[in-house]
Amino acid sequence: MSTKECLAGRRRAAPGLRRGNRTALYLRVSTADQKPDLQYDGLRGYAERAGLELVRDYRDVAVSGRREGRPGLTALMVAARNHEVDCVLVWKFDRFARSTRHLLAALEEFDHLGIRFVSVQDQVDTDSPMGRAMFTLIGAMAELESSLISERVTAGMRAAQTRGKHLGRPPTSQHIIDEIVALATSTDLSIRQIQAKIAGRASRSIVGEVTKRARATKPTAL
Repeated sequence: MSTKECLAGRRRAAPGLRRGNRTALYLRVSTADQKPDLQYDGLRGYAERAGLELVRDYRDVAVSGRREGRPGLTALMVAARNHEVDCVLVWKFDRFARSTRHLLAALEEFDHLGIRFVSVQDQVDTDSPMGRAMFTLIGAMAELESSLISERVTAGMRAAQTRGKHLGRPPTSQHIIDEIVALATSTDLSIRQIQAKIAGRASRSIVGEVTKRARATKPTAL
């Protein structure tokens, strides 16, 4: 398979498919010497047993799970938004999402688009009652994770101020800190890029301090 096929996805001819059954696979391996064959064989076997029609697969090879730029995943999301697929099939959550927050955002978008999401090894299918319950649980976990990180960041900043450390132009409102925390923990954006994302509503020193503390206290990605 060519590099272009690996990154952009390999299309299969499937004439006459009924809407509601078009399934895309997403596979990812972290290093060039790893092969996605185990994931692919497992996903294909699951699709055959479930009666799903495989119309395309998307692959990211030698791409870390924490990287924001993944061409295969980006192409998959574009296809989903264009209503080219009805179901997304992955091997495990950690092959698909960078973090709990990223997973929740993707699941929310799939839900809005009416797209089914299945993680084979995690035994989660958003078409099932258990899958819907897991979706709710993931949302609660992401909200809790964000709140805990925000609390730790705020406490750390207060402690630093108590010790006389100047962190920029006070005060910085809690909702701006929460925005910075969300960007710091769900993306790999630089401090400058995060400051631009929040339209300069906090100084670079504040953004840098919050980003540093948020990433230092962030749990291990899925």
